[in-house]
Amino acid sequence: MNSLVSPHGSSELKPLLLSGPALEQERSRAQSLPQWRVSSRERGDIIMMGIGGFTPLEGFMGQDDWRSVCDTLHTAAGLFWPIPITLSADEAFASAIAPGGEIALVDPDDGHVLATMRVTEQYAIDKAHECVRVFRTNDPAHPGVRMVMDQPAVNLAGPVKVLSQGGFPEKYGDLFMTPAQTRTLFESYGWTRIAAFQTRNPMHRSHEYLAKVAIEVCDGVLVHSLLGALKPGDIPADVRTQAIAALAKNYFVPSTIVQAGYPLDMRYAGPREALLHALFRQNYGCSHLIVGRDHAGVGSYYGPFEAHQIFDEIPEDALLTKPLKIDVSFWCHRCGGMASARTCPHTDADRLQVSGTQLRKWLSEGADVPPQFSRPEVVEILRAYYAELDAAPAPAAAAPR
Repeated sequence: MNSLVSPHGSSELKPLLLSGPALEQERSRAQSLPQWRVSSRERGDIIMMGIGGFTPLEGFMGQDDWRSVCDTLHTAAGLFWPIPITLSADEAFASAIAPGGEIALVDPDDGHVLATMRVTEQYAIDKAHECVRVFRTNDPAHPGVRMVMDQPAVNLAGPVKVLSQGGFPEKYGDLFMTPAQTRTLFESYGWTRIAAFQTRNPMHRSHEYLAKVAIEVCDGVLVHSLLGALKPGDIPADVRTQAIAALAKNYFVPSTIVQAGYPLDMRYAGPREALLHALFRQNYGCSHLIVGRDHAGVGSYYGPFEAHQIFDEIPEDALLTKPLKIDVSFWCHRCGGMASARTCPHTDADRLQVSGTQLRKWLSEGADVPPQFSRPEVVEILRAYYAELDAAPAPAAAAPR
């Protein structure tokens, strides 16, 4: 009997979130521990460990794992992992922790305790080395590079006990789904081949095309939206969710599409992040990851198909979740529909390139959006969002110093 893909590196999910009396006891104990306010990115990593999205990790990586992941895409013990999962603190806080000491990790926004951690190791890293290996650049203008370079000086490693889901279930309701929940849902549908569609944007016609290509060869598609921090100018998750729901309702067979969200921030690591996206989608039960043009990229730091190529450079058994590599897609006026460079014989003069950047530009300027670019139901929701932005009062000017 066919079944869903196994979790990464394990026969079962390994969520680190405590429950019941153990949760209440650890929350009480955490109040007496030294507290460190984590970054937004670290909060997402903690929550993913809590819900089993980062199975089989048990905590934040030590120096040997950090270096091995940077240089070989494996932990020191040989587990395939493409991006280091680390926690950093300043020297003053780190120096006060005794060997094997415990700390409480608190939310960067409201200060509630997210997790406790037993600190087994402290170490400094070569930040430039991590950036060149993971992001393929050390340009400080790259948002992922800037994030690493702005980290405090000392990395702390050790196992964590997760005490909170960071308010994501309360904020996003049924949209926020754990790997156990998506697996249960897929099994209830009788699905075994599921393609994950990674998005941090509303879905325009090109995204719709990619998802429908995947549905042709899979049982269904998981439209999996990032719920963590974005870069300025990106459309927030609640608006994106409404737009995707409208698209799914009007243009997809209901039994072929599921929308859900996950709690990570974008790292903008291009090819390496594509591998991470496939890895944790394996934990969510997805057999495939849709990989289009410039997956998880930013600016012009990565070639349009480097995220395709990196899957050919890793061992065949590194991941059970495989890429669905799809070429650049566009509306072709002569074909009369969406197409890709593999299916359309016509020239650029006949093609309307569809991109989220162009869509945001048109909407922010109040310009018309061609129906070949985005469905009218989606445009209506996004226009309302931009109208609210325009109507919002400008922030007060800073007082002179």
